[in-house]
Amino acid sequence: MTMPLPDPITSAGNAEVKRLRSLHERKYRRQTGWFLAEGTRTCTEAVELGWRLHRLAFLDGRGGDRMVRPLLAALDRDGGRALPMTESLLARISGKDNPQMVLGAFEQRWQDPGRIAPDAGRCWIALDRVRDPGNLGTIMRTADATGARGIILIGDCTDPYSVEAVRASMGAVFNVELAQMPEDDFLDLAAGWPGQIVGTALPASRDYRNVDYAGPLILLMGNEQAGLTPALMKACTQLVRMPMMGRSDSLNLAVATGVTLYEALRQRHPPEDG
Repeated sequence: MTMPLPDPITSAGNAEVKRLRSLHERKYRRQTGWFLAEGTRTCTEAVELGWRLHRLAFLDGRGGDRMVRPLLAALDRDGGRALPMTESLLARISGKDNPQMVLGAFEQRWQDPGRIAPDAGRCWIALDRVRDPGNLGTIMRTADATGARGIILIGDCTDPYSVEAVRASMGAVFNVELAQMPEDDFLDLAAGWPGQIVGTALPASRDYRNVDYAGPLILLMGNEQAGLTPALMKACTQLVRMPMMGRSDSLNLAVATGVTLYEALRQRHPPEDG
């Protein structure tokens, strides 16, 4: 049975348009527990993974499209609302001049910190006070690509459900577990961790390629400017550095995380072609 569609929205003063637009602000994401995802493919993957869809905004006239119909069916199951509207209103909600023709408001998911468990086959990534949403989104994408279990956000971090972080993740936000905790709680977790906790730090003397990444692993990465706090460095079983062969003295956080994750992946899953 096809979900009946309401009349198209044409006014920027519409309450639903204002509600979706407000999801650009963290306080409203916290109040509602929702976040925005853009694009038919991204929304479809989220629905297939079982994420709850509260609102679906789409270009008026596209409700019968082959790719939109399953989204409307999922919306109906979840008790959400379909919002056909003009392209200018989609642009207003997305904040882009060339918006996607489908925007979804999904329910956030947070892993209970008490349920973070060691996993010998898949590592956790812990990020200390990461501030840039583009960095966080890129790290989510790389975490998904390398088969990481999830990401632990320590202290005052940027929101992984911000529009910018979700865009940078290219849909990976739906594929990695997310948890958040203060530094003291992470230190408690680290104290009982049965495997390696590998942190990157400029003062480290050990090359990141000369560390054993086997077993339950937490890869711990520091703030973009300040790096890891002294307490977090002390909690690491190994501190490693990236070799710098030119004049640069450090790498972008997302790049450094990606490089280290792929070294861990190389060791854990050696290439079959040798």
